[in-house]
Amino acid sequence: MTEQIVTLQKCWYLSPPWGRTIPPVEVNLLERVYLRTTRTFGYCCGMQWKHECWIYSIDCRNEILHATQNQIIGTGELEAIKVQKPAFVLGERVMLCSHDKGTKQRLILGIGLVNNSWFYVVELMSPALTQSRTISNRFSLVGEKSLMRVNV
Repeated sequence: MTEQIVTLQKCWYLSPPWGRTIPPVEVNLLERVYLRTTRTFGYCCGMQWKHECWIYSIDCRNEILHATQNQIIGTGELEAIKVQKPAFVLGERVMLCSHDKGTKQRLILGIGLVNNSWFYVVELMSPALTQSRTISNRFSLVGEKSLMRVNV
């Protein structure tokens, strides 16, 4: 029975929540955007697949706001920030270096820039069969050093 649960979890973690093909993103990381809701400019410092759509993190003068594609307009200009490109891309298969329960393989479901370092959203736990009041979030930001690329 334990082997079947591990197999089910492995399939769960490697099944993209968006279906077969990854939906296109509205703007690129570090792209300058206009945020319609606040009528201000900022730049895209992250994105995550959540609630069946991309949720974008927009840095507006050191305040991070979250928006859907309908709430932002891309300018095509990149913000002049000197950071390395992210090591992993959305939808890429990675291995958690230190996760010791069950399967370690995951998909990158989001990317975010925090204090000039890239972090990646991965699902740490599969959904529970019953609702739990103690588990607040199955997803976590994981640093680049905690992930390894999986060669498929």
